[in-house]
Amino acid sequence: MVQTLWDAVIDSLLQQECCGDDAAILHTHRLGAGSEPGPMGTPVPARACPGLLSRGGERQDWPRGVLALRFSRPAPARPRHYKSGPSTPPHCLQPWSALGRSHRRSPLEEEPQPARPWPRLTGQARLILWLHAERKPSKDVGLNLERCDLELEANGRDHHTADLCRERLVVRRGQPFQLTLHFEGRGYEAGVDTLTFSAVTGPDPREDVGTKARFPLSDAVQEGAWTASVLDQQDGTLSLQLSTPADAPIGLYRLGLEASTGYEGSSFVLGHITLLFNAWCPEDAVYLDSDAGRREYVLTQQGFIYQGSAKFIKSIPWNFGQFEEGILDICLMLLDVNPKFLNDAGRDCGRRSSPVYVGRVVSAMVNCNDDQGVLLGRWDNNYGDGISPMSWIGSVDILRRWKEERCQRVKYGQCWVFAAVACTVLRCLGVPTRVVTNYNSAHDQNSNLLIEYFRNEFGELEGNKSEMIWNFHCWVESWMTRPELEPGYEGWQALDPTPQEKSEGTYCCGPVPVRAIKEGDLTPKYDAPFVFAEVNADVVDWIRQEDGSMHKSVNRSLVVGLKISTKSVGRDEREDITHNYKYPEGSAEEREAFTRANHLNRLAEKGVEEATGVAMRIRVGQDMNIGRDFDVFAHITNDTSESRDCRLLLCARTVSYNGVLGPECGTKDLLNLALEPFCEKSIPLRIYYEKYGDCLTQSNLIKVRGLLIEPAANSYVLAERDLYLENPEIKIRVLGEPKQHRKLVAEVSLHNPLVVPLLNCVFTVEGAGLTREQKSVEVWDPVEPGEQVKVRVDLLPTDIGLHKLVVNFECDKLKAVKGYRNVIIGPP
Repeated sequence: MVQTLWDAVIDSLLQQECCGDDAAILHTHRLGAGSEPGPMGTPVPARACPGLLSRGGERQDWPRGVLALRFSRPAPARPRHYKSGPSTPPHCLQPWSALGRSHRRSPLEEEPQPARPWPRLTGQARLILWLHAERKPSKDVGLNLERCDLELEANGRDHHTADLCRERLVVRRGQPFQLTLHFEGRGYEAGVDTLTFSAVTGPDPREDVGTKARFPLSDAVQEGAWTASVLDQQDGTLSLQLSTPADAPIGLYRLGLEASTGYEGSSFVLGHITLLFNAWCPEDAVYLDSDAGRREYVLTQQGFIYQGSAKFIKSIPWNFGQFEEGILDICLMLLDVNPKFLNDAGRDCGRRSSPVYVGRVVSAMVNCNDDQGVLLGRWDNNYGDGISPMSWIGSVDILRRWKEERCQRVKYGQCWVFAAVACTVLRCLGVPTRVVTNYNSAHDQNSNLLIEYFRNEFGELEGNKSEMIWNFHCWVESWMTRPELEPGYEGWQALDPTPQEKSEGTYCCGPVPVRAIKEGDLTPKYDAPFVFAEVNADVVDWIRQEDGSMHKSVNRSLVVGLKISTKSVGRDEREDITHNYKYPEGSAEEREAFTRANHLNRLAEKGVEEATGVAMRIRVGQDMNIGRDFDVFAHITNDTSESRDCRLLLCARTVSYNGVLGPECGTKDLLNLALEPFCEKSIPLRIYYEKYGDCLTQSNLIKVRGLLIEPAANSYVLAERDLYLENPEIKIRVLGEPKQHRKLVAEVSLHNPLVVPLLNCVFTVEGAGLTREQKSVEVWDPVEPGEQVKVRVDLLPTDIGLHKLVVNFECDKLKAVKGYRNVIIGPP
């Protein structure tokens, strides 16, 4: 062994007299190609620490991989423990305690013995030292790691993380990945060297919670454990395959190596890897058995969110951008500032093996009601000190703002913004996720599955009401198993990051199995009663009469839980998934689900058939575009053989998507409306732009309400409809040949549909793979009525394939006008 050989040299030197100009003091110290790691999350680059040779007071560098030598002349009149100071000649002795301060010793090395005085050396002895120091390493010399190649390109391709592996290694759990070790001097020898690997994550890694693992180089691959095996070996190069458990906690890991040869050992930091959930691994809890589904719900960076109303569904393009620069780091930081991590970091990191746990944390952290979350919600249409929720076109800008402001809340968000950001974070972490929109969504606070509206005799709502029917509401669904629940509840789980009600003391919601909602099973965790009410609650309208008595009105126009929508797999079209949440209306299965959920209101309703004979609904005529006047109609039918004398009240008001009403923009009161037997009548209501233009919210919604009163029968028929006003179209032309890394120009234009000029116009564009960051172009000149406003934006595509360029237009009169264009980028 090396140490034994050096001891032999020392012993031979001790037999000789002290003479000549050179005397020798020998210390051994070895550092490999890496040093002890720094703080968690701070990679320490591999480096060598060569020995130092001092001859005649001059320092000289020795080759890497040899033992560090220090030659000096002993001070004959000084004691052994004497340490040199500023006035001491440079060739005087320093014991190890002084020398060791300038080096960091590997934990595998033994503490060198204190230096001892040396007799004189003969020329022959000096020659022995020089010859030994310059010998080529042999199998008795420990391994010296020159570098570790993490094979970013190959691993990124195999793990579907190529967009994340440009400068770091990102892999998915439960799937092998490769790395290559390059040794200096000599290569790995199976019978001589022992290699042991380590993987740790979090500030308090522990084996019992799965955040720390030590595993040897082995020929056998052990299922469910960290393993390392040899793929190939050539000279000083060793190609390895490492496997991770399919239930390992996700996050940033430090990968280390301990190499030992006989009594010698060295430690190296191989690098840092980020481990994600793996929808391609059958053993992973998020495994999705559909390649098209995995591409859509994990890899696709663009999509649509559905808004508008149940009878006029509007698709809004959105840039999720989960693989954009810096987003993965932000998602990991989001996990690291959640209250559970701050309270017990070790336990929190260990629980990140479960997508149920991670989904719940993300649901809480996307809003900022309890913590340092991302978004602050606001619904009062006063957004002057921030950004209107309707103006966002992607998650990337929101998440980057949150990081740049040191985890300060971003202003402002509403349900689709919360859902879209949660979708970005969960897709980035590897969980298949999609945004879902529920039309006529109930917000039931007391879990009685009943939303009650109290109105005066004119049909106007009385007082402020926290329980509402939202025109639409968005949440996300994530695909995962639920091993803690009964079989059949795996698959899509509903998660709602919009802060509405607390769940176990925190503003979050879910995950709850969508299947449980359909079956009326309100027992599974988490928050099943709240989600069930969102799609199944009943609505009752009470009319307060002049004498103060309350009368229940008939309102067949408002049904909760309609047209539940998400983007189709692989297509820019809407998919209706209402059947995942509800059985067909009136079916035996629906009745069983209501019985299981104790939905007594709906069961009683199903048992009573109302036969008033008079019905009313709100109809619209032509397409309704913003800036135009238009008509709506109260369509009334009398299916009885009797004449009816009625009063009709029609009212139109602007409204936000969450049901909060604005000013009136149209009314009509017909005191004497005669309905002949078996007749139909359509009563028009004209709505003028001059009335709604200045009070229309950014939701572009107008609620039309009709109340038909028959005094003789003391009956009330109520009908409502939400109208969505269409924005002008944004046109996008791509100028130039779409090639990777080649400049591209997008020409964006819009016609002014109003009768007044547009002022302070701004186009904002972004697109994953097309722009590195969001770009805005201001137009200083007014855009006159009927004129076109046009700008050009430079693009520099970075990725090959299909991408979406998403555009938002704002001015003083038009808000949140959206457009998009698919762009296929070819190879350079």
